[in-house]
Amino acid sequence: MTAGRTQDARRLATSAVALAQRHGERGNEAHALRVYAEIASRSEPTEIVTSEDSYRIAAAIATELGMRPLVAHCHLGLGKHYRRTGKLDQAKEHLITATTMYREMDMRFWLEKAEAEMGELA
Repeated sequence: MTAGRTQDARRLATSAVALAQRHGERGNEAHALRVYAEIASRSEPTEIVTSEDSYRIAAAIATELGMRPLVAHCHLGLGKHYRRTGKLDQAKEHLITATTMYREMDMRFWLEKAEAEMGELA
């Protein structure tokens, strides 16, 4: 993330979530929530609750809509989030889910990223 632009990114992600909600675009809402969660997880200090909640809500919407790649991305994000916050058992659980989903969907690029993140747990 570009230094000094976190507030702009957060503002734009918040607007995207609100716009999607206003128009009943649940898929776009889920994508925007995941982006918001990414921004929150990288903020200084980390917005732990905001990040976790946004990933979980995005994953729930994506699951309901059958958006499997987005669900996997949310699990990867939660795995990274929990690793950064020292909750290694929870991190492992979400990273295993993400790697399994990426493997099933033959998403090799993302599978490598998830596997690399698993390597950080060791």
